Amino acid sequence: MNNLIVLPLIIPIITAVLLVFLRESIMLQRIISLLTMIAVSSITLILLNIVQAEGIIRLDFSGWLPPFGILFVADSFALLLVFTASIVTTICLIYAFSTIGNRHEKMFFYPFVLFLIAGVNGSFLTGDIFNLFVCFEVMLLASYVLVALGGEIGQLRESLKYVLINVVASWMFLVALAYLYGTLKTLNMAHIAERVAEVGQDPLLTTVAILLLLVFSLKAGLLLFFWLPGSYSVPPAAIQALFAALLTKVGIYALIRTFTLMFPLDQGITHTIIGIMAGATIIAGCMGALSGRDVYTIATYNVIIGVGFILIGLAVGTESALTGAVYYLMHDMVAKALLFLLIGMMIYLTGETVVKNMSGLIRNYPLFGWIYFIMMLALAGIPPLSGFVGKILIGQGAIEERAYVLLAIGFASSIIVLYSLLRVFLASFFGETTISFEDRKPIPKGAYVSFCLLAISIIYIGVGAETLSVYVKDAVHTLVNPSIYIDAILKEGA
Repeated sequence: MNNLIVLPLIIPIITAVLLVFLRESIMLQRIISLLTMIAVSSITLILLNIVQAEGIIRLDFSGWLPPFGILFVADSFALLLVFTASIVTTICLIYAFSTIGNRHEKMFFYPFVLFLIAGVNGSFLTGDIFNLFVCFEVMLLASYVLVALGGEIGQLRESLKYVLINVVASWMFLVALAYLYGTLKTLNMAHIAERVAEVGQDPLLTTVAILLLLVFSLKAGLLLFFWLPGSYSVPPAAIQALFAALLTKVGIYALIRTFTLMFPLDQGITHTIIGIMAGATIIAGCMGALSGRDVYTIATYNVIIGVGFILIGLAVGTESALTGAVYYLMHDMVAKALLFLLIGMMIYLTGETVVKNMSGLIRNYPLFGWIYFIMMLALAGIPPLSGFVGKILIGQGAIEERAYVLLAIGFASSIIVLYSLLRVFLASFFGETTISFEDRKPIPKGAYVSFCLLAISIIYIGVGAETLSVYVKDAVHTLVNPSIYIDAILKEGA
């Protein structure tokens, strides 16, 4: 059964290579890519239940035991994110089938989406920090292509900035890895954690930890988010949704894994920095969302607010706060994908991006309007939808640690999120319609299917939080007790 761990990485890569040779067979590409993601989602669900029954499992490549070999590790935290990412990607593919267009589909859209999800899943599952770097690069190389797919001038301009920023971040990552290996003589995450516990987190290791914090913050959009608004606004809506749902979440995952497992000792420095950056990120995101005049700006700054809010959970660091962060991570992946898909359809229907130039959409598209309303309430944390559980638990953790400033900033941001999205809702869906009945464009059935599936997911994560709690509690139990992860990896190793 352990061999299943690598399949969420290997299956998309093999399929992507196959699809390169099926460039002209658009329908076949659609069917194969959809079946691939359904298979990956199913395998991940099976693995998640195996972990509940047997505990953390791992796969050692070529028979080399830790800490000497390459390995993949499946715990509940990683698998929950792999499962959510795979479901979101599946739904975004359904949306893309009816909206992306043959031109993009013949430019290897489906292979690069599969390469992207392979990098994302590999980042979640790897137990070696160097392979985290490798999987990051697989994900980023695919995103470089997707952000420029179509070759528009705006895309090329933003893709250059996007590539430059991530190349710098990758260089910093390699520097951090070099110092880390030079100090501890290992890159296995569990072994790093054991070595740090043995020798203590001296100033050099704290410096490495801060450098990793900067790298992962840049990739997550934590304070260092200046690259994010432009690159998220230029590709087609299906790609925007994938970026908003997945890319920043890999950086958040890396931050949580790094500072709960490898560098948990000197929290007075690292967690304080994370808390300051999270608060500043939320404030900057709120200012951007309030000042935005077009739907892309408002949506992108809501992504930034979400990043800051999740990382309040890490900064606080209690079991309640981390539980809330895990719930909110899953919610944010689903809700942000839906937000960008809905905005993409709004722009398709009206031909406008400026909020005040849209109006009356709900008259012609009532179901579309009310799905937007559900998404808006979920992002604002209104019960019983998906954002509520995470926000309450993070707030509870902040109260336990008396982090009242972060608590106030986090919950004030909920009001800003609600206001910014409500402004779009009232301006775009109500008032006199700008589209006559004769001139209205039909919303493709595939788009409606994707909207409904994501809306159902939002409702389920909130209403069905109790059914998810067994997985989330197990994930958080491992995060707050890193010895469980370390023993699962090293009990047969060095």
